Amino acid sequence: MHTQPLRGRCPIRAGAAQSPQGPRAPSGHRRWAGHGRQRPPRPRRRHSGRGCAAGAGGRDLTARPLPGPPRRIWRLPVGGREGGRGGGGGRRAGSGMQPAQLGRAPRHLLVCERGHTRHPRSRHAAHVRDHAYSCRVSFLIPECGMLPEVLKSTIADIGEYYLVRSLPIHELVAHEFIDAFVKKGSCYALTYKTKIDQDNTAALLPNGKLILSVDKDTYEELGLQGRPSRYSGKKVMRYIITIDLTDAGFHPESKKHNRVLWALKEKKPLEFDFLLAWYNTGAEGSTLMSYFSKNQIQALKPKITFSTLRDLQCPVLQSNDLQGKPEESCSTEELLEWLGAVLNQISLDNKSSSFLSTYCCPEPNTVVEKAFLCTITGFIIPEKIIQLLEQLCSYFGEPKLAHWLTLTVHGFADSPVSWRESEHGFHKGGENLYNFVIFRNLDYWLQMAVGAHDDCPP
Repeated sequence: MHTQPLRGRCPIRAGAAQSPQGPRAPSGHRRWAGHGRQRPPRPRRRHSGRGCAAGAGGRDLTARPLPGPPRRIWRLPVGGREGGRGGGGGRRAGSGMQPAQLGRAPRHLLVCERGHTRHPRSRHAAHVRDHAYSCRVSFLIPECGMLPEVLKSTIADIGEYYLVRSLPIHELVAHEFIDAFVKKGSCYALTYKTKIDQDNTAALLPNGKLILSVDKDTYEELGLQGRPSRYSGKKVMRYIITIDLTDAGFHPESKKHNRVLWALKEKKPLEFDFLLAWYNTGAEGSTLMSYFSKNQIQALKPKITFSTLRDLQCPVLQSNDLQGKPEESCSTEELLEWLGAVLNQISLDNKSSSFLSTYCCPEPNTVVEKAFLCTITGFIIPEKIIQLLEQLCSYFGEPKLAHWLTLTVHGFADSPVSWRESEHGFHKGGENLYNFVIFRNLDYWLQMAVGAHDDCPP
């Protein structure tokens, strides 16, 4: 009887396998009934999606084709603050953060997309519209000492926004406000100086949906239908309530409207300081300043700063290669890390005497004589960011020395949503940002980054 030699097995068991009586099963183990045949392989368990590149939620975006431009997804092990927010002794109970997780770096997610700004199916403008609340916009142009007049006028036309103190939230669901602003343009509202993981917060999206993120006690007192927060932990301590102000059934005479108005006005009155902005395309009517004239309202303008960076080391990039190649070009991850250092004015010299940072510009790189940096801080709506993005693309309409430029947008850390209506949490940083790299040939890279308490960006 000829038998195949058994690899990696004990010699004694291998000898027993070659005996005429056949292999003997060890005591206490059941033999397989199929004598003379190989044991069939055990079926492999399918991946459930947990811990995949898509992050939390069990969605594996790498397992199915994605429409549109090519995308890459990275989980970045970027360190965070040990105890969440500083100053007040950390986070509230029920936030879902266990003691064993305090010393661990939270999950950060980076999604990269490549496309062409003039392609008819380009999604660059749609991604900007989906990110409703932005607090800082920065653009960097290498080999530029002075901005063109068109860009200067675009920056000056960013527009003002409003701060309304102690605004009762039931005024946002009144049919007068809905008819005057929500249905006649894009209205943005976000609670001011509230902490998403500790306080009650609210946000009005331009699609007319009012999002309330409230604690358990407030939710039970309101009596409105909602759902548990995804990031509340095993013991639910936070709930999300969504009210569609443009719903056909939400008219002034409807029971639904009267129920919501009664809950927010009489049963559990809620007041917040709100940031407000309204964008309409030529529609005439009242303004936010006149509508809330009885309230304490203040018109604010974004803060704009300009600076010129001298002898700046810039990484070498190739528009058709997101991953980069050794000694040829840098990857999208290396660029984002370098850009963070530049925007935060961190030295790239990597001197041995420096105790703050040993970071240096990735290689290969070039040194530009000067680079122009502009930063806009305030409550900036997506429509104004799209106008700025289009003007930055037109910058390459004439021959320029720069091979590329960047536009970086940071979202509010304590906004109830990040992209579209995706729930947003703070955890250890509340990061939600995106960055455009516009190349000379009008190809673009889009990098979207979120923290641990966020869905994968669209």
